[in-house]
Parts: sequence; C-alpha cells; structure tokens
Amino acid sequence: MTSPTTAVPADAARLEKFRRDISNPLKLKLFMLRRLPMAYLAGLRVAELTAERATVTVPYKYLTQNPFRSVYFACLSMAAEMASGLLSMMHVQAGPPVSMLVVGLEADFSKKAVGLIRFSSQDGAAIAQAIAESRATGEGRTVVCTSTGLDAAGDTVATFRITWSFRAKK
Repeated sequence: MTSPTTAVPADAARLEKFRRDISNPLKLKLFMLRRLPMAYLAGLRVAELTAERATVTVPYKYLTQNPFRSVYFACLSMAAEMASGLLSMMHVQAGPPVSMLVVGLEADFSKKAVGLIRFSSQDGAAIAQAIAESRATGEGRTVVCTSTGLDAAGDTVATFRITWSFRAKK
C-alpha cells in the first residue's frame, strides 16, 4: 500500500511526464492526429503548459478562416477548450482514473480574430482541487475554467468559460 507521502512524488512525476510528452512537438502531433485530428488540421499548438497554466495558439489560415476574413469561432472554441482541457488531462493523469467531460460553454467575442491567437487558462489549481475532491468522495465535481484569447497586440478577442465535470471512476 502506498503511503500519502510517497503518493505525492509519484503524482508529481506523472504530471511532469504528461507535461514533457505534450511539450514534445513530435509527441504532440501524434497525440493530436490520434485523439484530436481537427485540432491538428487547424494548426493548434501548445505554447505553454505548467500545473497551473496552459496556453494554446490557433493561427488565422485557410482552414481556420470564416467568410469575414477572421478566425472561425469554432476554431477559437477548440483552442480555448484545449487550453483548459490539457490542464484537466494532466491532473487526471496524476492519480486514480477520473472521467472528464465538458458540460457547459459560454463565450464573449470582443474583437475580430486575425493572426495568431493565444488562449490561456490559469485554472490548474481549481481543476486539481476538484479532481482531488472527486477522488476523495466518489462524487462528481464541476469547475468553470476561463480561457482568454489574445491577439498579437495583446488585445482580448474572446473569452470562453468552459464548465468541466470530473467524476472519479469506481
């Protein structure tokens, strides 16, 4: 049986392994081709991934454009969801199995999205806490994660609030 003191370093090691794997360009491409083919085609990239924060970029290009010469809202949604989703996946990997699912989405669009858009989510601590509570109680937990998209000038183009549900598997 694993004591609580030895479980923490093992969980931290799993977190770090996931972060390293996703940060490796080749492994990220293979992961996206296998699990997220539309994100791969859209050109989504992971710019940053820590236990607390994730940043994902989406470019304006032929496959991501809309008729108004900006990034299509569905592509913006993919990048926003992937930012909080990577944090969720990373924390789920660091322990016993947990189901995760998007159960809600709200978005505000404030500026035309052209060029490279960077979506950041800083909700890693809240996600980790919800997952830990679900593992401890066996009950589901939800977290509303905010992903903010900025253009090259640093202006906010969109803000997404994605509600994630976590439930420990039996």
